[in-house]
Amino acid sequence: MISLVLVLFSSFLCHVATAGRTCPKPDELPFSTVTPLKSFYDPGEQIVYSCQPGYVSRGGMRRFTCPLTGIWPVNTLKCTPVTCPPPAIPEFATLSVYKPLAGNISNYGSKAVFECLPHYAMFGNDTVTCTAHGNWTTLPECKEVKCPFPSRPDNGFVNYPAKQTLYYKDKATYGCHDTYALDGPQEVECNKFGNWSAQPSCKASCKLSVKKATVVYEGERVKLQEKFKDGMLHGVKVSFFCKNKEKKCSYTEDAQCIDGTIEIPKCFKEHSSLAFWKTDASDVKPC
Repeated sequence: MISLVLVLFSSFLCHVATAGRTCPKPDELPFSTVTPLKSFYDPGEQIVYSCQPGYVSRGGMRRFTCPLTGIWPVNTLKCTPVTCPPPAIPEFATLSVYKPLAGNISNYGSKAVFECLPHYAMFGNDTVTCTAHGNWTTLPECKEVKCPFPSRPDNGFVNYPAKQTLYYKDKATYGCHDTYALDGPQEVECNKFGNWSAQPSCKASCKLSVKKATVVYEGERVKLQEKFKDGMLHGVKVSFFCKNKEKKCSYTEDAQCIDGTIEIPKCFKEHSSLAFWKTDASDVKPC
């Protein structure tokens, strides 16, 4: 009777020991994922290793079963990058950045950069990438681009390369005659669409009807009649001083020369040298 009890108890202990041998979380392999991923596994449960996108399995097993020993078998699986052959070079283009591996191949995620020959503009992305499918993303195109000769602005001039045809990236510079100011950039460029980046023009300066005034110009007080004795160029902005008679203080109103015209603020009153007993608005405390 006692020996029967011992046999049953021994069998119970053996069962408990066997049932308690769970497998731990499996080793993580570079560029792979495990499904299902848990902190422990019961004997008989299976896991599957899968290579991440852009990687393929080389050697070793992918599927494993948790054994009764609770120890995972040694996994020799390796996930290696997908490779791409050398990228094709578009017509009228060159490779500016390309660093292949031994064997003139590129790994998944590698990039190559193109640039077009002179006079040719790029349409599309200049950078291509080796994809998970072993090919390169869409190649760009290089197209010859010509621009018409830039026109001379009224009251100004334009300089550009002395050749029969103007191409992509060629530049032209603009300038204006005396008393005229350039409205737009001094330098323009032939763009990829066959147009110039801008069309500058020359705007007239303003003749000032005010003979005497203190104004604010670029943050400083200046005498209008001295600073702009030859006229005010297009685009220049000044601030005139005006009086608030009720509060007995001064404030400013802006005025800007626009192509030969400037509107003097209505609140501005020109100070007469004869009215020496009156205080000029610029000398009155600000509101």
